[in-house]
Amino acid sequence: MNSYYQSGKSFLFAINYSKTLGICVLTDSINHDQIKFSFPNHSSEIQFTGKINLSYNAIRFEDYKQKFNQVLDHILLGNSYLCNLTQATSISINLNLEEIFKYSHAPYKLYLKDQFVVFSPETFVEIKSGTIFTYPMKGTISADQEQNKSILLNDPKEDAEHNTIVDLLRNDLSIVANTVRVDRLKMIQKIDTNKGSIWQMSSQISGKLKPHYLEHPGDLFDKLLPAGSVTGAPKEKTLRILKDVENYDRGFYTGVFGYFDGVSIQSSVMIRFIENTDTGLMYKSGGGITSQSSSELEYQELIQKIYVPVF
Repeated sequence: MNSYYQSGKSFLFAINYSKTLGICVLTDSINHDQIKFSFPNHSSEIQFTGKINLSYNAIRFEDYKQKFNQVLDHILLGNSYLCNLTQATSISINLNLEEIFKYSHAPYKLYLKDQFVVFSPETFVEIKSGTIFTYPMKGTISADQEQNKSILLNDPKEDAEHNTIVDLLRNDLSIVANTVRVDRLKMIQKIDTNKGSIWQMSSQISGKLKPHYLEHPGDLFDKLLPAGSVTGAPKEKTLRILKDVENYDRGFYTGVFGYFDGVSIQSSVMIRFIENTDTGLMYKSGGGITSQSSSELEYQELIQKIYVPVF
């Protein structure tokens, strides 16, 4: 990444959750039968004229609650104060991975043949003209009623969760940037899905890159990953909790992928993720748990996020 960036060559990259596997390829040499990607201002939406049939076989609530309670115990002991618990759900859908990529309406999309597809609404960082921006996304509610937007903005649990992530990302950006500040707090975005619309809450944070990171984006991503919005706080302790409690391999899910166009870098957190496995398609999803969380509501959020933005 550093070498391509310094030479001004356009490239695509993806880094898995644990930073043990990655992709970095010049865009001119991409085999588009194997890799497809789409970023804001570099995509076109294609309408799907059929009907989506999506079914799932999620973790039983009793099993989820056991994991939830383990996380909550750690929170009450002070080992973490926000922990993003995720799980994999077996799904069946009448589209293949390439078709899901083709028809999904999402700002960030990536497809690796026979491996996975991601259609993410969440920006990780943008880098342009020596400034870095990040947009942590935390807080979800159904958009079937207009008043739900106010409920999301004023919910004490969602507010605490969102503010925690904003503070964590502000601290993370301070590793690679100076003059870090929260530009906008608690913006609401409407996301359409095949199951209806949802409100998502995000904020904007920015800073001026420190001299070393102006020419070394690979080093920058190494410092910032895994993303705070999909782990928790404090990050290092929470990572250890997640490894023990989740008891599965996230893989590229909740990693980051991005694109350098020769001038600026755009990147996204790899949420809304479907993986092809030996046992079929798996949809990975989850949400943030705090001391105020309800196991029933968190379980419903895990289910609510099992969708494709094809309509």
